[in-house]
Amino acid sequence: MKVSVIVCTYSPTMLEHCLECIDSLLNQTYKNLEVICIVDGNKEYYNMLKSRLNSGESNKIKLYVNKRNEGLLRSRNKGSRLAKGDIVAFIDDDAIADRKWVEELVRIYREYDALAVGGKMAPLWLVKKPKWFPEEFYWLVGVTYPAFPEKICEVRNTFGSNLSFRRDVFLELGGFNIAMGGIKGKKMLQGGETDLCMRMYKSYGRKVIYNPNAVVYHKIFKKRTQVDFLIKRCFWQGYSKAVMKKLGGNTEEEASFLKQLIFKDIPERFLKCIKGKDIASNLSKIIAAVGFTAIIGFGYCYGYISKGGQTINEGK
Repeated sequence: MKVSVIVCTYSPTMLEHCLECIDSLLNQTYKNLEVICIVDGNKEYYNMLKSRLNSGESNKIKLYVNKRNEGLLRSRNKGSRLAKGDIVAFIDDDAIADRKWVEELVRIYREYDALAVGGKMAPLWLVKKPKWFPEEFYWLVGVTYPAFPEKICEVRNTFGSNLSFRRDVFLELGGFNIAMGGIKGKKMLQGGETDLCMRMYKSYGRKVIYNPNAVVYHKIFKKRTQVDFLIKRCFWQGYSKAVMKKLGGNTEEEASFLKQLIFKDIPERFLKCIKGKDIASNLSKIIAAVGFTAIIGFGYCYGYISKGGQTINEGK
């Protein structure tokens, strides 16, 4: 079973991080794989990567450049069409794969005859973790949050930086729906992986199998912990869910998360405050959670009444 791992990259500032990501893929315990790197519309950056990947084992990398900035989802679709593997797996240029990541993905495909497999996103803090940042919202920085299951099971979707599909299934579904936007330049519209996984369920009646042992470490840069970034992230998350809803998706997972937040997580933090346990930290996390939720709600409402998401799946 051959695996094609697709890495998409855009900014030259990510050069060293992208090379570190690729290096983690070259050192996997599972060897029957190819690495496809798509540079999204930056020829200078492409040349920089090419010069660094011209020696040693890095010759195994297949490097391509888009003529213009086409966005993350279209780039991933392109990589999947170029792939030769039975499985296409996705990882971001700011992530590092555990040495057994691909091995653990393949194990689930073989043991469960899976159509799609995802894994755990673990935080790799490059700055000190903010005491006010509630763990329930780790998904804002691309990290698996505590309420996610810690066992092999079916889930709606996992993060796009730790997600894989049987290539034939991926292509038959038309790949990622570019109407969901994806990262393009400074835009933060997201939800392409959620949309695709829901379409897979509608077509095949099968969900993604989550394997917590298939680990990818996501780098948390300083900017990702800054309030202005998180406010934007919240808004675009809400907006993206509205677009997904208008494209025929459901938001049951989001409703379940909100219910747990309101009736379990926040009350538990209040109780800790009453008992005098780390009052400053818990109170700040409550305020942050309420604020994040309000901004996400505003983004959802704005997205729902706007024209976003009216384009039907263009796929490619």
